[in-house]
Amino acid sequence: MAKVLHEDLIYDILSVVEEIPEGKIATYGQIARLIGRDKNSRLVGKVLSMSQYYGDYPCHRVVSHAGRLVPGWREQQYLLESEGVTLKDDGHVDLKNTSGTADSPAVINK
Repeated sequence: MAKVLHEDLIYDILSVVEEIPEGKIATYGQIARLIGRDKNSRLVGKVLSMSQYYGDYPCHRVVSHAGRLVPGWREQQYLLESEGVTLKDDGHVDLKNTSGTADSPAVINK
């Protein structure tokens, strides 16, 4: 059986995350599409959960397709709010103000 998480894939994902500007967000699915793995949004989440072993990446700027923040990671809300991202409640980013395409990360305007 082939190893799914190889170093090149990890750095492909992290390089996309690294490009998300301050005050903007992307979804796991958008990142998966950008690296050519449309059906692997959970894989993106897995890599982001291990990102601290590879450097300092703005993983707090990545949310679910519904705008949901990572459960149990209270710092994510604080980090997003400090960058001017609008939240519609304690656990969700307001995705209705999202612009972007399937080929680029969704962005939330400040």
